[in-house]
Amino acid sequence: MSPQFLFDVFLPVMAFAIGACIGSFLNVVIYRVPNGLSVNEPRRSFCPTCKTQIPIWLNIPLFTWLMLRGKCKWCHSPIAFRYFLVELLTAICFLALFKHGIAPYDLQGVVALWIFAALLIAATFIDFDHFIIPDSITIGGTVVGLIASFAVPALHGPTLNWWQGGLQGVIGAAVGFGFLWLIVLMGKMMFGKIHHRWEDPVDFEISQPGGEEAPILIKLGEHTYEWGDVFFRKWDRLELDTKELAFDDEPKEFQTFRVLGDALELDGARVEIEAVKKVSGRITSAVVPREAMGFGDVKFMAMIGAFLGWKAAIFTIFAASVAGAIIGLLQKSVFREQWSRPLPFGPYLALGAFLWVFTGPAIWFWYLAMLRSALGRG
Repeated sequence: MSPQFLFDVFLPVMAFAIGACIGSFLNVVIYRVPNGLSVNEPRRSFCPTCKTQIPIWLNIPLFTWLMLRGKCKWCHSPIAFRYFLVELLTAICFLALFKHGIAPYDLQGVVALWIFAALLIAATFIDFDHFIIPDSITIGGTVVGLIASFAVPALHGPTLNWWQGGLQGVIGAAVGFGFLWLIVLMGKMMFGKIHHRWEDPVDFEISQPGGEEAPILIKLGEHTYEWGDVFFRKWDRLELDTKELAFDDEPKEFQTFRVLGDALELDGARVEIEAVKKVSGRITSAVVPREAMGFGDVKFMAMIGAFLGWKAAIFTIFAASVAGAIIGLLQKSVFREQWSRPLPFGPYLALGAFLWVFTGPAIWFWYLAMLRSALGRG
């Protein structure tokens, strides 16, 4: 095998194949982790509909989905195109990172970027489906990113030694976490409340209609919220202009009533949530706390900064904000989606991180040069 064939054909094909196999594993992670399932038990993948475990010979990345035409062999239920997409996307990313990174980073750096890409892809699709990014990806990924920064300092610069690379990873994680956390706090102060008002009193209800394990639902007239979407911080309060009030259908006399994150407050007295199965009544207005962004995104930025450094963290946040604003406006204006509908921000952060890996430093230096030129002229 000639060196030219090895580097031009064999290794790129292997990079693509490895990426497809990792993509197959990422499909397991994307499905199981947010549903509280182990990625190891059962060891084999299974059909989401009939739960039949898939033998190895029918679990070949990319080819199996095409061969079965996107259907389960046993129950013939459709298998989402997303499974094929994740495998193909991961394979393409692994190939692109190999071709892009083998010169500046060597093989160790390419492996580190492969791990980073796998974490980004898993977080993206979990966030799309569940509007969360699990700690196993964000916190675990931050630890892996810091280790990679010490082991492969070339991730942050070609001339850095091990401790300088590690320091860049630590600073990157801190900047990514702190900068996005500051943005979240500012967003909370400016856009952290939803106001509802009605001319005539409307019904409200706080209950668990699906049983003890179901989420607590808050119904305010025609609006419905899940408890976890309303109460994110200890100091969050649901303010209601309450005209009538009942606990478990028993009317209550009251002067003031508020809903806290972990209890009810009736005339200044605390009432534990567990003591009341249903709260109902009539209201004329409501002030609902809301989050501009989830805390998982903040931890996700710490992971990105740990792998790529502080410059990449700042670039990623700005690139994600621009991409999110453009796509969000298109969704609202073209597809007529409601403005109150939440949009996952993790995929845009992942996109910004990928942009940095392939083009970010060049964009960064171009922007700094343009800024210096503008300041110089001023």
